[in-house]
Amino acid sequence: MPEILTNPKARRDYHILETFEAGIVLRGTEVKALRAGKGQLSDAFARVEHGEVHLYNAHIDEYAHGNLQNHQPKAMRKLLLHKSEIRKLFGLAAVKGHALLPLSFYWKNGKVKVALAVGKGKAQFDKREDLKEREADRELKRAVMRRSKN
Repeated sequence: MPEILTNPKARRDYHILETFEAGIVLRGTEVKALRAGKGQLSDAFARVEHGEVHLYNAHIDEYAHGNLQNHQPKAMRKLLLHKSEIRKLFGLAAVKGHALLPLSFYWKNGKVKVALAVGKGKAQFDKREDLKEREADRELKRAVMRRSKN
């Protein structure tokens, strides 16, 4: 799946509990802007309201060759999910400390899909632990590479 946009803050700031694949309602100029890779998901989040899921703060740049009918960059966008998935998301998101956030936009059969996740916020020490693990993995790989060269 070729990814269009990713959310770098999502995995850094949240423990990902569960992921869902959702369709998204887009206008033509939004799709064209996404084909050019113009967008940002770092501040985006989703909410379940009135039996529908909406994506907020997902920034998709205006299409350069658009006209008066160009889209708003930070418009609210509807996500397409089955009713059972929406009910499950509502139950998971209702728990205090849980958030719905997009991990990435990607292409699937010529359509834009959203990898939507339920995340639980990490505490500061959790982030430090992740950094320590990453640094330890890097050191281990470096040591293996040095060893294999000799």
